[in-house]
Amino acid sequence: MISRRLLYLDTQRLTAYAWQHGKLQPEGVFEMRPEEYARFTDYLRAHQKSHFQMLANVAEEGHEQETIPFLQGADRKALITRKLGQHFLGSPLAAAISLGYEKNKRKNEKLLLSALTNPAHFEPWIKAMQEADAPLAGIYTVAQMGGGLLKKLGKAGARAMLLTYQDHSIRESYLVDGQPIFSRMVPLFDSSIAGIASRLAAESTKLHQYLAGQRLIRRSEPMPVFILAHPQAVATVRQACVDTTSLRFEIVDSHQAARRLDLKTLPSDSSSELLFLHLLATAPPRQQFAAEAYRHDYRISQLRYGLIGLSIVALLGGALFAARQLYGTYSLQQETQALISSEADLSWRYREISATFPQLGIDNDTLRRVTNRQSELLKQQRTPDEAYRLISRAMSEMPNVHLEALDWKLGGNTPPGNAAARDTIGDLLKSDSEVITLRGTIRLGPTSTARQTLATFEHFTDLLRVDRDSDVSVLQQPFEIESGRALRGGDVDNESAQPRQFTVQIARKLPS
Repeated sequence: MISRRLLYLDTQRLTAYAWQHGKLQPEGVFEMRPEEYARFTDYLRAHQKSHFQMLANVAEEGHEQETIPFLQGADRKALITRKLGQHFLGSPLAAAISLGYEKNKRKNEKLLLSALTNPAHFEPWIKAMQEADAPLAGIYTVAQMGGGLLKKLGKAGARAMLLTYQDHSIRESYLVDGQPIFSRMVPLFDSSIAGIASRLAAESTKLHQYLAGQRLIRRSEPMPVFILAHPQAVATVRQACVDTTSLRFEIVDSHQAARRLDLKTLPSDSSSELLFLHLLATAPPRQQFAAEAYRHDYRISQLRYGLIGLSIVALLGGALFAARQLYGTYSLQQETQALISSEADLSWRYREISATFPQLGIDNDTLRRVTNRQSELLKQQRTPDEAYRLISRAMSEMPNVHLEALDWKLGGNTPPGNAAARDTIGDLLKSDSEVITLRGTIRLGPTSTARQTLATFEHFTDLLRVDRDSDVSVLQQPFEIESGRALRGGDVDNESAQPRQFTVQIARKLPS
């Protein structure tokens, strides 16, 4: 974890504190002398791994309110930089806080411009930090911390006055919605409890009159005044600060405030710097006064620790992934062992059961091949039912056609015959098909002619072609008809008493 150190700068010296878990431990006091700057540089080099925050309580502090047009991005930044230069003569220790937008059509933005107007007072300390490469997180002011303090204590309001004692002076701040609109530091010559109490009462009245004269408040407006005091001084301060029509005093016990903030180091007197330092460590404001050039080492440190954090996250992620993979591997090994044990148990049970089977005289592999072959043959088993029904319907309609022989076979090669027949049914025989060969005669009587016989035969083949899945081929016609030979009546007269034989082949593709 990055250690955090707080630097408290007043008008005379700088005090360094180590903050850890709500405890503030002083580590050194450095006066504003050249030899002290060198000692401060050595202190910083001894704690280069720490992040430093500086809290300033100086008199040279200015606050101005401005209104700018509605802008965004670089234009807004450039205008704010110009306004800061106009009000604070280009001080590098400046900040701009947005107070919201006006509720009109132009939406002008209201700004609170604040700056530390004596940068020379900070220069030796900042130079020492740059020489030691010490990461400066930011520069803040006591007035800037007032709104956060009241909010933590549950005293936040729209308008309030806050008076605190530190560095033999009184810090007077006028807060609006937690932002310091006006702040000044008044020296204190009598540091006794009675002297502090009387000065707080007098300065409250003077501050109210000044704010009314500047028209920041109305004279008749009652103003809450919060005063931080040590428990031993609370009664004296309350007796000196009497409520009036315009001032409503509330004395805050500094020890109770410290406990409310979880500060373990209680203030020893009415000084309030420990409360502000603890608040800076736990809830720093969003705006700070140091220019980016002064925070270069802090940005480098942020980048370094960011990369270290990413590396740690990547390392942890890799470790978690490796652990998950190891767990997965272990689970798979356990599952594999369980499966091996289960397979061995099942094999043993199978051998026990198979020992009770009758002995077939063949080994298991041969028996498996035989059963597989039987299954294949059963799948290929076919019957000529549909083909016989087709032939039966055709024979029923043609009583003059007499069937003498019928051959049926499943698949096989193309039967002998003419080339046309082989080409016609070749594709069918290559697949799962059946082939039926019909041999028969046509008997029309002695008075029939050759044309009648041919017409009967053609009608019979047409009936066979009714089935779209069948391809009918004529292997032998009732009459031998050749292209070079004429069919004459004398030939028929000589053979009219004989039956006319034919041969027809039917190739059918079987449904899958």
